[in-house]
Amino acid sequence: MEPMLQEKAKWKGKATTQVKGMKAEQVWPLLEDFFGLDKWFPTLSTCLPIEGISGQPGCVRFCAGFKTPLDGHHKQTVNWTKQKLLSIDPTQRTFSYSIVDGNVGFHSYVSTLKVLQKEDDGCEIEWLYEVDPVEGWKLEYLDSFIHTGLQVMAQRMEGALRTMEEALKT
Repeated sequence: MEPMLQEKAKWKGKATTQVKGMKAEQVWPLLEDFFGLDKWFPTLSTCLPIEGISGQPGCVRFCAGFKTPLDGHHKQTVNWTKQKLLSIDPTQRTFSYSIVDGNVGFHSYVSTLKVLQKEDDGCEIEWLYEVDPVEGWKLEYLDSFIHTGLQVMAQRMEGALRTMEEALKT
């Protein structure tokens, strides 16, 4: 019976990345734009509002275009999810959301993202996630997918903020 219990245990993970030279209050407005994830997350070509107002708990976004480790070389399926904002706290610079529908096999998926000010140079984005085991996946696939995506998000945000700073200097 013990192996069955292990299979049912939730997968949990955490990814973090630095946004160098940027303060948490600069990064937070980019991250809290719940309907704007496609601006930052690699391989995500679409993020559209389908319910509610961005930044208000209960709003739902449709995300599509990303690739997952399950994709075969000849597979033409577009991966998609509907994601619902569960809570948001601008003072603590954190929000949580869940995947409520999709075709990637995620069940009971919940994530919390936080922007933390670092004492030295910059801030840190932390992404905590929990999901029922996904058929055909390994936890390492999900860890890698989120970690890599978060790294690229931080680079894109840092680049956008640097571009804005440079433009405003002239």
